[in-house]
Amino acid sequence: MPTVLSESNLPGLDLIHRGKVRDVYALSPTELLIVASDRLSAFDVVLPDPIPGKGEMLTQISNFWFGKTAHLVPNHLTGKSVAGVLPAGTDVALYSRRSVVAKRLKAVPIEAIARGYLIGSGWKDYQATGSLCGIRLPAGLRQADKLPEPIFTPSTKAAMGTHDENIGFDDVVAKVGAELAVKVRDATLAIYRFAAAHAAERGILIADTKFEFGTDADGRLYVMDEMLTPDSSRFWPADEYRPGISPPSFDKQFVRDYLETLDWNKTAPGPKLPREVIEGTAAKYAEALKRLAGITLD
Repeated sequence: MPTVLSESNLPGLDLIHRGKVRDVYALSPTELLIVASDRLSAFDVVLPDPIPGKGEMLTQISNFWFGKTAHLVPNHLTGKSVAGVLPAGTDVALYSRRSVVAKRLKAVPIEAIARGYLIGSGWKDYQATGSLCGIRLPAGLRQADKLPEPIFTPSTKAAMGTHDENIGFDDVVAKVGAELAVKVRDATLAIYRFAAAHAAERGILIADTKFEFGTDADGRLYVMDEMLTPDSSRFWPADEYRPGISPPSFDKQFVRDYLETLDWNKTAPGPKLPREVIEGTAAKYAEALKRLAGITLD
């Protein structure tokens, strides 16, 4: 059975951030312990029900992608054992597959998003303006259409409970400077293209994905946090893809679609999920992990 962890508790370690999904502890001035809980957020609201095993699956698929893309962009992993940094008396089995020891980096203050297909907020922006993040797109595109080429569509990093907003590349330059903005854009698209090709060989289309980046004391850029997970990406089964509709997916779009049927204003507190949605979500995450990374968790 998968472990279940709604909120980590590691006495003796300094909790410096509790995010929508991850809890971050300081280990030293240069290292962090990042724990992926089983919390699930949708529409930027943390829902009350955990998805059993979700944090383990997110960590394992992220680690797989970090390894596969290290030749493109360095990442935050140190390779150090999680068991070696946990406080005495901690249930190692509860934390070992959902945690990593990571480099302590200065976060780049944007969400770095690559899109290969027109869906989600990108589809809504396109319907309203014919553009996305200041990029003019061809007329007549349908929902879920493949874009002529992948595009970089950054957004703000909103505080918990508020919504990210799409921004243009010029806004990124204004926030972080031209040199770093170009590095983040190029890294985002390089990783996306590589991952999309890998996934396509396994019958999955990566419609879009979101990355987090950070820099070290020397200004070197790293990809961090999570990578190409069902939380941060839209994964579509290629054999069920049809432009003009929102395709089925191996990600939390399954939960979003359920929530859209409710009379809920997408602000906290979020609604409870029925058992079939919890179990269905866990199954979709497990299928993505198996098909993309060849990993099956007990």
